[in-house]
Amino acid sequence: MLDLSAAETIAAKCQHDANQTRHRIGLINEWRIEPGSKVLEIGCGQGECTAVLATAVGAEGYVDAVDPASLDYGAPVTLGEAQSVISKTDLGDRINWNQISPLDFLLAMDEGKTYDVAVLVHSIWYFPSQDILIDILRALRGKAKRVCIAEYALSASIPAAMPHVLAALTRATLEAHKRVSDENIQTALAPARITAIAEETEWKLVHQMVITPHEGLLDGSWEVGTVKREEFLAEIDSAVYDERVKVLLWSMRAAVLNSLATLGPEVGARTMDTWVAEFK
Repeated sequence: MLDLSAAETIAAKCQHDANQTRHRIGLINEWRIEPGSKVLEIGCGQGECTAVLATAVGAEGYVDAVDPASLDYGAPVTLGEAQSVISKTDLGDRINWNQISPLDFLLAMDEGKTYDVAVLVHSIWYFPSQDILIDILRALRGKAKRVCIAEYALSASIPAAMPHVLAALTRATLEAHKRVSDENIQTALAPARITAIAEETEWKLVHQMVITPHEGLLDGSWEVGTVKREEFLAEIDSAVYDERVKVLLWSMRAAVLNSLATLGPEVGARTMDTWVAEFK
C-alpha cells in the first residue's frame, strides 16, 4: 500500500500534477499491487500511472509501459518529453517504455512470459472501437494473472459531476462521426459493457467498486470546457452531415450548459465517478 502523502513526492520528481498522482495511488491501492510485481500497463500516456506503479513495485519489480501514440503527441508537454523526465529519476530503471500498439506488443511477447497484473487506467475510452479492447483482452489470456481496469463510470454521485457525464457522452457522439480522431474520448464504453467484453474473452469479474474523485482532479472541468467552446459547434459542422445528428449534438451540448447553469456560478464542474475493477 502506498500512502497518499507520497503523491507530492512522486509528482514533484516526475513533474506531474499531484492530484492526478493521488488519484492513481488510490486505484493501485485498491488492486493491491505488491513490491516485486511484474506489471504491464496498457495506455501509459505521459506516465502519471506508470510512475505510481513503478513506486509500488519497488526495485525488485518492473513496469512494461505500452502506448502507440506518437512521442510528439500532447501539449504543452509531449509524451516523449514526459516519459524522458520519469526515466531520469530513480524510477527509470524499473520502467520499459514501448511505443507500439498493445495488441502488437502482446503478439510479439516471448512464449512463456507472464505478468502478475495488466492494468488499463483511463485508457479504454481512447480506443477507436470496442474491438480493440476485445482483441487486447483475448490476447492477454495466459499472459497476465489478472487484469485491473479503471475507467469513468458514467455516473455522478455528486450533482456537480453531472456536467462531466453529459460532456463525455456529447464528445463521444461527435467523435463517433469522425473518420479519424485523436481525442481522449473516442469510445465511451460503460462499465457494464467492459465487463461483458471481459466475460466474452474469458475473464471473470472478481471485484468492482465506484469511487468519487477528489475535488482536485480536474478532468471533468477540462472536458466540459472543450464542449462549451464555440469551436465545438464548428467541429459538429465539419464532421457531421446528417441534419438529425447535428440537432442531437446541439441539444446534447445545450444539456451540458443547462446542467452547469443549474449548479450556479459559484460551483464548477467536478469529475465523474471512476469505476475500479479486477478480473481473473
